[in-house]
Amino acid sequence: MGVAVVDQEWPKARRAVLADAAGVGVAVGALGLSFGALAVVSGFSVWQACALSLLMFSGASQFAVIGVLAAGGGAFTGAATATLLGVRNALYGLNLSSLLRVRGLRRLFGAQLVVDESSAMALVRDDPRQARLAFWATGTSVFVFWNVATLVGAFGAQVLPDPEALGLDVAAPAAFLALLMPRLRDRRLWAVAVAAAATALLTVPVLPAGLPVLAAGLVAVVVALRGRRDRPGAGHRWGR
Repeated sequence: MGVAVVDQEWPKARRAVLADAAGVGVAVGALGLSFGALAVVSGFSVWQACALSLLMFSGASQFAVIGVLAAGGGAFTGAATATLLGVRNALYGLNLSSLLRVRGLRRLFGAQLVVDESSAMALVRDDPRQARLAFWATGTSVFVFWNVATLVGAFGAQVLPDPEALGLDVAAPAAFLALLMPRLRDRRLWAVAVAAAATALLTVPVLPAGLPVLAAGLVAVVVALRGRRDRPGAGHRWGR
């Protein structure tokens, strides 16, 4: 009887997950338009902007790369900043490994889809079947919409006579704030954010372009780790 009830409820749950995944993809796609346009304004070609979205596929890291290079920083600094921001994806992957249990090429594809949105959609669900569907559906939706939006935004900025007149120079900071604010849910996270912001403000006048972001990121990691030591460890949600 229990199995029959679960099977009857699955189609409804599946539709709800897919609808949520599509909605997340559309919302992230709107930010992808800004990235594509800002990348072109910062000196990237359309195809370079699209390559970043296809291969890196991490919004915060991508904005960091173009922001550092546009400010005069070097390629190494831009790559280091993007790597630091992308460390969280590796932590997501570790947390999701017991749920997805993928192998071979599917594992490689799954790793590319480990981003904030797909991880959040999976981790908030207690049912493993729904969690797996949420991860794959959201990851695929975000990947498609983000890359299409990058292409559209980059071409749009290329054909505009003066794209900087649209105020795209503030798109990257605004995007970071949009990504950050929904995640500041407790005092510990606010402490991390404030410490990182203060470090960036203090080091901008004295460090070369790009390095203040790295300094702020390192301070954020230190503050976060110190706060984490006081928290009890969390077990695996789905077991073995």
